[in-house]
Parts: sequence; structure tokens; C-alpha cells
Amino acid sequence: MPRTLALAALLAGALALPAEADCFADYKAKQDNPLRLHYGVMQVSDGACSPGAARAEMAPRLAAQGWTLLNVIGVFGPEGLDERKRNAGAYFLRY
Repeated sequence: MPRTLALAALLAGALALPAEADCFADYKAKQDNPLRLHYGVMQVSDGACSPGAARAEMAPRLAAQGWTLLNVIGVFGPEGLDERKRNAGAYFLRY
């Protein structure tokens, strides 16, 4: 019985932890020869939810697809997705 109570308490404690918030960043990127630019929105890890940390996470992901990150415009939560979706077009959560 004590073991069951301990397991129940552990489970209740785990369920009481706050859910991790989603973090997103909008950015501008380019390709050369020919010059191509795009604006996009990318999900980043919660630990990268600042412009500097997001840049460090985003640049390699874009580079792997042949893009150079120009700048991180900002970071935001899920509440900012709808207003950016249309502007990002094909680059909305693509990378």
C-alpha cells in the first residue's frame, strides 16, 4: 500500500508540472546566385526563446537547406502564429 501511495504521489506531481510553452521565431534569410530572399517562421526549442539563442539554433537549420540567416526579427509564443502565417507563406514552419 505505501508503494502505491508513493507512485500515486509521484504521478500527481508530474501532472502538476507546467506544460512547456512553444517558442517560435520569425526571420529573414537569403540565397545567392541568383539572389533570393524570404521571410519565415520557425519553431525553436524553449531554451532558445531569445533572439540570440534562436539565431544559434536557426542558422544551421537554414544553412543545411542552402539559406543564410540574415536576422531574427523576434521570438514569440503560439499566440503570434496566426498574424504571421500569411506573410510567411511557404516558409511558415517549413524548417
